[in-house]
Amino acid sequence: MRLDASSGTRLLYDLRVRAIIYQVVAVASVVFLGLYLFSNVSQKLAEQNIATGFNFLSREAGFVISQTLIDYKPSDTYGRAILVGITNTIWVSAWGVVFATVIGFFVGIARLSSNPLLALLAFLYVEALRNVPLLLYLFLWYALIVTSLPSVRDAWELLPHVFLSNSGLTVPSLNWSSAHTAALAALLLGGILAVFVRRRIVAERVRTGRERVTWPLVAVALLAPSLLAILLFQPDLAFSLPEKGRFRLTGGAQLKPEFVALLVGLALSASAGIAEIVRSGILSVRKGQWEAARALGLSDGRTMRLVVIPQALRVIIPPLTSSYLSLFKNSSLAIAIGYPDLVMVSNTTMNQTGQAIEGIAIFMLVYLGLSITISVFMNWYNSRVALKER
Repeated sequence: MRLDASSGTRLLYDLRVRAIIYQVVAVASVVFLGLYLFSNVSQKLAEQNIATGFNFLSREAGFVISQTLIDYKPSDTYGRAILVGITNTIWVSAWGVVFATVIGFFVGIARLSSNPLLALLAFLYVEALRNVPLLLYLFLWYALIVTSLPSVRDAWELLPHVFLSNSGLTVPSLNWSSAHTAALAALLLGGILAVFVRRRIVAERVRTGRERVTWPLVAVALLAPSLLAILLFQPDLAFSLPEKGRFRLTGGAQLKPEFVALLVGLALSASAGIAEIVRSGILSVRKGQWEAARALGLSDGRTMRLVVIPQALRVIIPPLTSSYLSLFKNSSLAIAIGYPDLVMVSNTTMNQTGQAIEGIAIFMLVYLGLSITISVFMNWYNSRVALKER
């Protein structure tokens, strides 16, 4: 008995065990509190004859969504409408992340340029975008597109079959089908296989010390699934080309003003913050790294690309994650300019069904899931680029 008591005491004073116990207790408390609040709210709503639950998701929506990435019509369900809002949110936010990252890296490097004019322009860019609320810029870009660009009848033809007007940007589009989806999935699979094959070859080279040609095997792993999918599914490469009619444009894919204004606002606003993150990351690299690279005969451009940026990433990635999370959450401002994102579709659903709690819960869970997904991916990437202690 004494031995059992002694082992139990030692277990209780183990820091890892105590940390697990604290976390279990905290999670259980939160779950219990949530269940209590949910039960209490459900009871009060039932007493007032207010419908609760998520059964409304299977009912007919009955409203139009102006921009959709997936097939949708008013006779579809509320669940389908909310799925359209989710895909619209992810689509514009993902493109915003791409453009904000590219622009932010170039502006951040320009801030450190030895050219005083370039450095001044980059400084003005950052300060102008960081110190004005994003909502005002969304109104600005939307107003510029709608009021400054010509009508559809007088649309500018920037390139052959590429038209710009106050109705948005119209470009040629591929007639997408399930065969194209299969080919794209095969290409992604090929990318994963190529990374796996390259790692195996590098590991084998380190283990045996023998040099092996890497690129043919990597190329085969990358292209073989795509070629197989093309042979099996035979996707049609038919394009829809926009044509300018008397009163409207026909064919092609149209990027509407709401989408363009939101994308530009999100990308430019986030790029200013990313530029400062990149600048601080580059400045964190010791001056001796520059001097050593120059001593080896590397140009400034190669020094930045091969020596400085890889080391600066360990400082850049953690705050960059916060910028990405903010961009995804700021996309909820789309409702101000009429872009049908998750919040706008959910608001329409709540107005028609009267079930506000469920609607709010849905888009809170969606944003929480997106934030956790981004955090997990960026933390994984951060662990890949972090310096390892020997």
